Order: sequence, then structure tokens, then C-alpha cells
Amino acid sequence: MQDTTPRGGIQAIARAGRVLRALEAAPEGLTLAALSTAVDLPKSTVHRLVAALTEEELVTTSPDGAIRLGGGLVRLGAATRRALRHDLRPVLAQLRDEVDETVDLSVLDGPSVRFVDQLPAEHRLRAVSAVGVAFPLHTTANGKALLAALPDDAVAALVPRDAALAAELDEIRRTGIAFDREEHTEGISAVGTAVHDAAGPVAAISIPVPTARFARNEARYVAALRVAGAAASARLGGAAG
Repeated sequence: MQDTTPRGGIQAIARAGRVLRALEAAPEGLTLAALSTAVDLPKSTVHRLVAALTEEELVTTSPDGAIRLGGGLVRLGAATRRALRHDLRPVLAQLRDEVDETVDLSVLDGPSVRFVDQLPAEHRLRAVSAVGVAFPLHTTANGKALLAALPDDAVAALVPRDAALAAELDEIRRTGIAFDREEHTEGISAVGTAVHDAAGPVAAISIPVPTARFARNEARYVAALRVAGAAASARLGGAAG
């Protein structure tokens, strides 16, 4: 008999979440049997979950039987990014005005960090990146800030194992601040920090600056970013990393 109690509904949501996370880790898709094994649930249960998620366009099944994430998640992701921009724009604007430098908002997107909002500085010589562009995680301040907010197994799934990077991520976890010292773009340095909601890291705020100006003002940028990161997390109901 189907469990219609609130507890049963919560269990169904949790199981659906396990299915979606398993498919997130397998972009090539999984068969029903493989998905059942991945989430440690009976095939009959997984079949019902997949059917329900398919109705909501959250998963799709190809003709060869591979189950993948569906287009509905893309729309939800876009809506989430719009909500982030709306919620955090006041914080970004205040930070931009305080440091008089470009301020970026970005999110984790697979093995990349993707820019979802930017407030450019007024300087003639300034650092700008188009909204929607994706950069590598391990060479950027915002990317490293997001990596450091993840557990080690998640980091290992996103970037190659590297002892120097692992040590740097440990330091970022201790301080909450990540740096890019011309690792991604010659002549540009940056500082970044992760933003958290109640469930964990959701975004990163960063300040990219021409290196000569960055070197003269690094401490001021870091101090302002700490305040902005804490304010952004507070607006989302989370705690600063």
C-alpha cells in the first residue's frame, strides 16, 4: 500500500533527490538497473521515481534506455540564477562602490565556474568578463573558492588531483578567501569567496583587478570581500564559509 503520510512524502522527495544526484554524476546516462544500484533502491521503486520525474521533465529516457537529467532542470537552474542575481545585486553594488572595482557573481557549472552577474568598475583599465562565460575552477579565485567549499570527494570528481591545489584549498577553507595571481589571465589578479545558503555553497563573489592595482590594494579588497561574502550568505539564509 502506498504511504500517503507526510513522512512518506518526505521519503519520496529524498529518494528523488538521490536519483537526480546519481544522474548528475553520470552525464552519459544510466540504465534502470545501473541507477537502481547507484541509489541502492529496488528497480521497481526507481522505475516509479523515474516515471514521476519524467512527468515533470526533470529526467528523460533515450531510445537506448539511458536515463539522463531532463530539460526541466535547465529551466529551474536558469530561474535559480535569476533569483541569485536579484537577491545579491544590492550586495554586489555596495561592494563595487566600496572598492571601485569590477565585481562578479558566479556559480559552479560542472568542471567550470560560470559568471551569472557582473558590475563593472568605472576605471578605464579594468577587468571584465562576459556574463555566461565559463572559466576553469582551479585557476580562478571564484572557482577555487567554490572548490574549497566542497568535500574532498566532490573536488576529486571535478579537477585533477594536485598536491599544490589541495594545499591551497585547505588554506582557503581556513581563511575563506581564494586568490588568482595571474593564473588564468596574464595581467589580471583576483580575490574570491564562496556564498552559502542554508544547504551549502551556491555561488562565489570575486573582485578581478589589473595586477598592478591589485598589489597596491590587496588587503582592502580582502577586507571588503569578507564583509560582502558574509552579507550575501546572510541574505540567502546561510553562514559564511
